[in-house]
This record gives sequence, structure tokens and C-alpha cells, in this order.
Amino acid sequence: MNRYPVWVYATVVVALLIGLLYTLPNFFGEAPAVQISSARLTVRVDTETLARAEAVLQRAGIGIAGTLLDPNSVRIRFADTDTQLKARDVLDAELNPNREDPSYTVALNLVSRSPAWLTAIHALPMYLGLDLRGGVHFLFQVDMRGALTKRLDSLAGEVRTQLRDKNIRHSGVSREGQTLVVRFRDAETRDRARRVIADNVPDLALADAGDASSLRLVGTIRPEAEKRIQEFAIKQNISTLSNRVNELGVAEPVIQQQGADRIVVQLPGVQDTAQAKKILGRTATLEVRMVDEENMNPTALAAAQSGQVPFGDEYYVDRNGTPLLVKKQVVLTGDRLTDAQPGFDNQTNEPAVHLTLDAAGARIFRDVTRENVGRRMAILLIEKGKGEVITAPVIRTEIGGGRVQISGRMNTQEANELALLLRSGALAAPMEIVEERTVGPSLGAENIRKGFLSTAWGFIAIAVFIILYYQIFGLFSALALATNLLLLIAVLSLLQATLTLPGLAAVALTLGMAIDANVLINERIREELRAGQTPQAAIHAGYDRAFGTIVDSNVTTLIAGLALLIFGSGPVRGFAVVHCLGIMTSIFSAVVVSRSMVNLWYGSRRKLEAIAIGNTSWK
Repeated sequence: MNRYPVWVYATVVVALLIGLLYTLPNFFGEAPAVQISSARLTVRVDTETLARAEAVLQRAGIGIAGTLLDPNSVRIRFADTDTQLKARDVLDAELNPNREDPSYTVALNLVSRSPAWLTAIHALPMYLGLDLRGGVHFLFQVDMRGALTKRLDSLAGEVRTQLRDKNIRHSGVSREGQTLVVRFRDAETRDRARRVIADNVPDLALADAGDASSLRLVGTIRPEAEKRIQEFAIKQNISTLSNRVNELGVAEPVIQQQGADRIVVQLPGVQDTAQAKKILGRTATLEVRMVDEENMNPTALAAAQSGQVPFGDEYYVDRNGTPLLVKKQVVLTGDRLTDAQPGFDNQTNEPAVHLTLDAAGARIFRDVTRENVGRRMAILLIEKGKGEVITAPVIRTEIGGGRVQISGRMNTQEANELALLLRSGALAAPMEIVEERTVGPSLGAENIRKGFLSTAWGFIAIAVFIILYYQIFGLFSALALATNLLLLIAVLSLLQATLTLPGLAAVALTLGMAIDANVLINERIREELRAGQTPQAAIHAGYDRAFGTIVDSNVTTLIAGLALLIFGSGPVRGFAVVHCLGIMTSIFSAVVVSRSMVNLWYGSRRKLEAIAIGNTSWK
């Protein structure tokens, strides 16, 4: 009656072994480390970078506890924080001889001490939130006025293009404050311009202004367009910050909107606040300029290389090492980009980046390529105030349709990185830090210690009470509770969920709720014994009849937890994740694991006369 098939016992044993295996990494803790990542698109981090860093540390007499190379960075682990700080200074000085134009980002970080064999099977510790691990917290204020100003500058270009296409003469288009002003010489031309602008630039609300000697059209951004621009600015800035945070190697960063115009950024495990601010402030955008063909001769190039650059030009060296004189005048900027995706050149099959321009950008590019057939066009990536010529192709024919391709001596990874930077490399609106807070690792360790002690003492108190009250069945319940805790931590680690202080509170709450299922089972068995059932029949009926009640109570609690998970944010979601996972592991441990132990203990006895499930043995 009370026997499980062998496969059920095997399932329980396998679940416990897997749970133990994936819980283990959480007991090794974290070690101080230095992370090396690329500060420029053209600089790659690979095995050569790792070998170079190891050689530098060896010459400096700094011991290494371990290394890790991933696609974006090199992480070198050390025994203590003093060695970590010394290694950071040595590596930064060696890898970045020019502090004004660094090639690598050298930052402090924390990495797991888990052995390699656990990491190889993807047994990793669960992520810890800012309040447990320590790190930095930033609150950014987005300049919504700046976003509108930027949009007005863009609209000014669209208005000029539309008036030029329709051959409508004007006396100037300029932005004055938060308005766009177009000047005309006569009322008839102004009326024609108003109709053209209204049809093609719907974001502007137009009004007449000025007298007969100074006729003007004054455009302001419509309220619905203003709201759309502000919402886009927040979303674009969040996306940009998320991509930049990847360089820091932060596990589970928190980047979310707060209020109408603020963004919260939490970076657990990051110790170097200055370096974090530096990376979050990165920008990357695209500029299209024409090559100065008239001055592209050996004499002018040699003079430019020595510092004598012709007026209106800038000197660059492209990826092939070819010197170029590029005009300062910008033909097109990355603001006109709507998308950038990596791909391959259809003719040469080499990696490339495919760009999509908006309507105004497509018109500008079409006109420029039509007027400059046979000339060279330089495509520059502007990053941290410095420009780099990615490619400078010869314009063979007019290019319309808003589809542009960038290619030339780049591998697949560089194409992916370039597309990423161009897609969300520039901020849609300026931001400033209005709050900056650092949570030290010692405070995080204290929070972990207190959370661990509260959970441990809660478990001990529950176990002592349940064993005293239910005797052998209380021991089974305590072991099932321990299994529940083991499986919960294993699932959190396997899913790489983030554990915060509210999550620790959810773990403690899960213990209290999980034991409730065992209490229901034990009390149901006692009721069956009081009704005159034999011990074996009482055990069987107790588990079967309590199962429905356990499922009902846990499902209703799970619904509440899912509501918190869906509609909550921040700490509430952290609590909800642990809470929902705890409910599912508690059902398994309370019903399957507990009954497996009871069946093993009592199931093989054909003539069971008494069971210990209370103050006295029931017969």
C-alpha cells in the first residue's frame, strides 16, 4: 500500500544530487578581480591580451589566483583586495600608456571562487543584488528640454530639405529657444511654405508672426509629439545604458525608469565608481563626410601628417593604414539612423553592417551621392570625442532608398559590435547624475550574514518544534524542509536569478509556508487513526486526502505571487521570484520527498501495529 516504484525513489535521489551540485557554488564565495575590456571598437580582447596581462603581473611580482576569458573581457582573480588594487594600477599603466586615449578599460570587479569543474557544467552561484553584494547606485536625471532641442534641430534640417525640394525660397531657418523660425520676404511664399511644412513635417504646429518687413513662420512641437519624444528619450537612454553596462561585466544590473524623467542604475559587484561613471558616459555615433580629393596628393598628405592640415580638413588614417584628408563639414549624422544590423556583403561575402536611414536621411544621402559620383565618401565612427574612419569607398552611383552598407577589413565580431554601437550608442537626451551611492562589500557581507542567520535560526526553530510535536513524522517533515531549502537555492542558481534582501525574506517565509503542508499531512494521518484506520491505511489516506488541500492552498498563494511578479518592480519582483519558486519546490518536497521517506521507513512492514506521530504511539 505504502510503497513507491523504484523509479520514484531514483527520481528523488537524482533531484537531491542535482540540487546539491548546483547549490555548492554558493558556498565558495567571491574573490576580488580585475576586469580588462576594450575601450575602443578597433581594440580586441583575446588570448593575446590575457597573455600580455599575465606577463605584466609576473614582471611586477603579483600573484594570480585564476583567470577567465570570455568574448568581451579578461578577468584575473587575486587573493585579496590589496593585491587587486596594486594589479589594477600596474595593468592600467602598462595597457594604457596614453591616459587621454585609453585602449582598454581596467576596472575592479568580483568573480566567483567556484572550481573549474563546477563552472564547466554551468553550476554557478546565484547572482546577489546590490544590497547583498555591494556595488554602486546611480540616479540619472534626463534632460527632457535637451531632447526637445535635439528634435528641433533635426526638424530644422527636414524643413530646409522640404523647402529646397519644392523650390521655395526663404531667408533662413533657425532654432530660437524651443521654437523653429523660418523667415520669408513675401506673404505668398510664406503661405506656400506653410502648406508644404504642414504636409511633410506633422510634428510642428505652425503660426504666422512678424510684420510686412519681417515675415516669419514659427513652429513649435505639438503636445502629442512632445510626449512621444520624451518617452522615446527615456527608452533610448535605458537601452544605451544597458549596452554600456555590458562592458563592466555586471551580473544582473538594475536599469529602470523612475518617475517621468529619471533612470536608476544599480551595478552589483562594481567597486570602481569612477570607472563605472566613465563607461556609462560613453557615446558613439556615425558621421558621413566627403574626402578632400583636391588635397589628396603626397605633398599635402606629408604636411598633414606633420601637423599642417589644410583649412577645413581633418587628418585620419583608415583601417588599411591609408592616410586621408576628410572635410570637417558633416554631410549626415547618426541621428538619421533608424537601424543598424550586422550581415555580409552580397558580392564579397565579407562581414558588413547594413544601415537604414529615415526619410530625411535617405533624401540627403541620395542627393549627396548623386552630386559626388566618382568621389570618395568617408564614414567615421565618433566615440568619446575621437573619430575613426571605418571605410572610405568611392561613390559609383546614386544610392537611394535609405539602405547603406559599411564594409571593409572587419570580422564578424567587429561588425556585431559596430552595429550595436550605432544602433544605441548615442543618448537620445543629455543626462546628469543627481544621486550617487556606493554600498561597500563589507556591508553586503553583513547583510548576507544576518540573512543567513535569520534563515538558519528560523529553520532550527521550526525543525525542533515539528520533531517534538510529531516525533518520527516530525523528523521526516524537517528533512523534507531541508530538501525544500536545498532545491530552492539550486533552482535560483540554475536560473541565475538575483537574490536581494527581500529575496532572503521570501526564503524565510517559504520555510514557514512549506512546513504547513507537512502539518496538514500529519494531522490528516492522525484523524484517520482516530477514525479507526490501521496505521498503513492511515498513512495512505492521510497523504492522498491532504494532497488536494495542499495544492489548493499553494495555487492561491502562487496566484498572488505571480501578480507581484507581473505588476511589481525592483525589490517587489525579487521577493516574488523567490516566493513563486519556493511554492513549487515546497509542494515537491512536502508531498513526494516526505512520502518517499515515510514509505521507506514504514512501507516494508507488513504488520505495522503502531506509528510515532504525536505524544504517544498510535495503534
